Amino acid sequence: MEIQKTSPMPVIIKWGAIYVIASILVTYIIQFLDIDPDSPIKWLSTLLFIAFMFLTQKEYRDLNGGYLTFGEGFKAGFLFAILSGIVLSVFTYLYFAVLSPGMLQKLTASTEAKLAAKGMSQEQIDQAMSITSKFLSPVGITISALIGAAVMGAIIALIGAAIFKKDRPPVLIADADNYKDPAEPTV
Repeated sequence: MEIQKTSPMPVIIKWGAIYVIASILVTYIIQFLDIDPDSPIKWLSTLLFIAFMFLTQKEYRDLNGGYLTFGEGFKAGFLFAILSGIVLSVFTYLYFAVLSPGMLQKLTASTEAKLAAKGMSQEQIDQAMSITSKFLSPVGITISALIGAAVMGAIIALIGAAIFKKDRPPVLIADADNYKDPAEPTV
């Protein structure tokens, strides 16, 4: 009895596409409802990321007969994070560079207001904003999003792999050709 393992890629692509679409919708809902980018709703995308990664790992386990090793679970989760991170990074660049460049000015103004609220002088604010402006550019945000997806993806994939791990019983692991029923008489 050979153990048939399926590829995680169809599951990863399915849930990755759903997550990307949901994340893009959240982005535009925030923009069109004119919600402050620093409001707690910004965590909705992170919660979606976690939920869809866990759904990826669970469905992959279900496709493998209800069994999933820790390594298989991590691989499925991490590949989900990388694939969706790459696609969303491309969207992020296009969003801030082409589709909604006004959101970049809104983020910059919000950052300046936060610094002023901390009681910083205008000189300190200008100095901080000169450094921050490198990260608050379409390229800076895109690179940060990609690195963030990889790091956060690795951590959450580890957690999900631990949650969904279910090793096969030793009887199922043994090769059927080498398995001898103990009830059979030996010759």
